[in-house]
Amino acid sequence: MRALLVVNPAATTTSARTRDVLIHALASEMKLEAVTTEYRGHARDLARQAADSGNVDLVVALGGDGTVNEVVNGLLHGGPDPDRLPDLAVVPGGSTNVFARALGLPNDAVEATGALLDALREERTRTVSLGLASGTPGTEDESVPSRWFTFCAGLGFDASVIGRVEQQRERGKRSTHALYLRQVVRQFLGETNRRHGTITLERPGAEPVEDLVLSIICNTSPWTYLGNRPVYASPEASFETALDVLGLRRLSTPAVARYATQLLTSSPERGPRGKHAVSLHDLTDFTLHSKVPLPLQMDGDHLGLRTSVTFTGVRRALRVIV
Repeated sequence: MRALLVVNPAATTTSARTRDVLIHALASEMKLEAVTTEYRGHARDLARQAADSGNVDLVVALGGDGTVNEVVNGLLHGGPDPDRLPDLAVVPGGSTNVFARALGLPNDAVEATGALLDALREERTRTVSLGLASGTPGTEDESVPSRWFTFCAGLGFDASVIGRVEQQRERGKRSTHALYLRQVVRQFLGETNRRHGTITLERPGAEPVEDLVLSIICNTSPWTYLGNRPVYASPEASFETALDVLGLRRLSTPAVARYATQLLTSSPERGPRGKHAVSLHDLTDFTLHSKVPLPLQMDGDHLGLRTSVTFTGVRRALRVIV
């Protein structure tokens, strides 16, 4: 097997020594080329070259969810084709690793490498759905390039929180769950549209859903993790279906307290609910419009401000080693 290992040297939970051990373990089982990323977008470029070469059977992403997202976008730059494209494997090295954990992989990089080698020997794979976000035709965002996401996207409140976290990381703060929770509180206190949302969700054959303050798009479940605790925004979401949406129309103090409690106590059977909550399952095509520009995030990466984003849920988009 010919494989490319894409290594993020800034991965927060692996050391240089650990990465060397993992590289040697993988190289003992396959013809491996290991490349360390040097700039933002480098993982995407490497995966694109692997997809175009026709000489690579497997691309392994060693890093966090951002590295995985870049690799997926590189592999799928020409569109999904699981039978032609290299397979994807993930060795988690970030602080949360939602995609890898949603696949059932261990959160420890060494254990995950062992699981990956076992899966390769036993030829265990699955084909997963993915989400695609594009600028909406006929709007000021129509020229924004399309981008794939593996587990979640969001327009509005949660994307604002991620933007705050990225600012703190640029100032030298470590990416921790405590950092995220502090930014959630600060964003809530500064949120100007928390009582009257600006987002409208439109989909074919249905009435628009208006006045959303928050919109979370899930490609799988759980939505995220707080330490070892899974958090389920859309419990029915899975890699076998299209996209799920959780929307909230109000973020008043009582509403936030209620929905935060529901998220922290959520389960695979029960997520957030209430008169201000909107839950939609298995959507293949829909658009989010906002009256004002709002932050957009995908797979935990802040992508700037948008007023209109069209989402597509694509089943059987990529084959993954599990």
